[in-house]
Parts: sequence; structure tokens; C-alpha cells
Amino acid sequence: MTSKPLVVQTENLDAGAAAWLAERCELVVCSSEDAAFAELLRRADGLLIRTYTNVNEQMLAGAPWLRVVARAGVGLDNVDIGACSKRGVTVVSTPGANTRAVVELVTAYMLDALRPRVYLDHAPSKEKWYATRKEMIAPRQLCDLSLGIIGLGRVGSGVARVGAAMNMRGRYHDIVVIPEDRRFGAEPAGLEQLLRESDVISVHVDGRAENRHLINADALGKCRPNVLLMNTSRGFVVDPVALAAFLKLHPSATAVLDVHEPEPFEAGYPLLGLKNAKLTPHIGAATASAHANMSWVVKDLWRVLCGEAPEHPASM
Repeated sequence: MTSKPLVVQTENLDAGAAAWLAERCELVVCSSEDAAFAELLRRADGLLIRTYTNVNEQMLAGAPWLRVVARAGVGLDNVDIGACSKRGVTVVSTPGANTRAVVELVTAYMLDALRPRVYLDHAPSKEKWYATRKEMIAPRQLCDLSLGIIGLGRVGSGVARVGAAMNMRGRYHDIVVIPEDRRFGAEPAGLEQLLRESDVISVHVDGRAENRHLINADALGKCRPNVLLMNTSRGFVVDPVALAAFLKLHPSATAVLDVHEPEPFEAGYPLLGLKNAKLTPHIGAATASAHANMSWVVKDLWRVLCGEAPEHPASM
């Protein structure tokens, strides 16, 4: 037996952060799907998770000594904060840890979709050289386009900043008032106006239930036929059936989605096989820096176990 508090880690963590925590706690790595998880959870003081561990009433009922749930990431869609609060379990996360990584990915999406290019690995003939140059002429460039951002939080405002640097005409829609110094030139707009007037739309909303299928058939019907739609927020925000129908009807439109429902999606996913649907496997935070930043949620976890106030507690 050990007098150190027991922390169960269910998903990958940066090695440095894990080592730091292991010096202070009894740290056990065990997937929530492992047969040993239930017994560990029954004794656990802390639970350290990332994206694919769901903390709900059923799990909490088997964790009588649990004091803290630490999410190495930003969104808390996989944690029932209310259920944790009722049981006196503190929830902590790492807001802002992956902001720059997601903004970079959105920027890459825009350039991939709107600026075709090819890399040469051999000396082409003169005819091929000139033919390739003609093939690579982009029909549109960013400075001629309008950028619509749905949700101007940390990531959304970062995307607005990139758009401003590219001389794009920016507008945003949000349910809260955004201070002017966080807009980076983007103008407020109603959702319908944004959908109608934007060449590029980037979605950055939170996990509240009202955002389910925010991008549905009605919303897509208001979009331009050659719109570039990007979603790096939550998979359930976009209705994949409606989006597939829209993309089939408008072959000049493009959708780039990094988040999906479910994850991983299965063979029947409506967007599979569509040339103008680009799907990535939830890689918005997939940089070494972002992973390290998120992993240091261990410091807030340890603060809670020591009876101290965390820096980034979750709110209802």
C-alpha cells in the first residue's frame, strides 16, 4: 500500500508531464475500456483523461473517493460537469492550450482548398512545365474573399486575425458580445447574413446542446454554391446527411471536417467518397507543443489533490 494519492490515466500524456505527476502520485495508466479500470477507479483520487474517456453518472458511481477529473484538452463535452459537481468532484482542463495549433490547421485548410500546387520530383519536359503552370492557376485568392467565422472565441478570433493578415473581409456570428480588440477587423453579423455572404466559413462553437446540427439543410441552403466550409469544433455541429446532399448538388463547394460524430466514423458515413469532402481524423491539436501544453493539466490536478484552488476549474 502507498500513502500517495492514486491517479488513473486513461489516455496518452506527454512524457514529461506524466513523469512530473508520477513523482507525486501513484500514477497508473489504464484505458477506461480495460477490465482493470473499474477496480482502479474504485480507489482513485484523481482521473486524468483526454478526448475519448466519457465521465458520466455511471462512471462516477463507481468512484467513491474521486476528487478531481483532469481533462488534458480544451472542450469538456465528454465530462458531465453537473454530475461531478454534485459529488464534489472538481473538473479542470487546459483552455487555450491548443489554440495556435487549431488556427494553423484552419489556415492550412484554406490554402489547401484555394491554392492548388504541385511539388516536382523530377525534371519535367518544357511542355509539361507550362501545362502544369496553367493547371495550378487558382480561380480565387484569399484577399478577394469574405471570411465568416461562427463562434469568435479563442480559436475563432485567431482565425479572424489570420484572415485580416490575408486581407480577407471578415465577419463573425456569436451569441455573446465580442470586444472590438478581439475581432481583428471582423464585423458582427446575423447567422443568416454570414451564411449568405461568406466565401469561406469556419465553425468554432462550443458543445452546448443548442449547437447540434447548427449547420443543417436550412443553413446550407443559404450558403454560396462554391463555399468553403470548415469545421474544427465539434462533430455534431454539422448534419452529415444534409452536408452530403449539399456537396453533391454543388460540386464547386468544398467541406473540410476535422471533427465527426461518431469518432472514428464507420463505412456508412455519408461524406465518405465525395471528392469535395475532405475528412481528417481530429488532428486540430496534433502538434507536439499543443500536446505538451494540454498535458500540463497535471499541475491543476495536483493542486486539487493538495487542497489548493486550481487555475482552470470548469464552470457549469
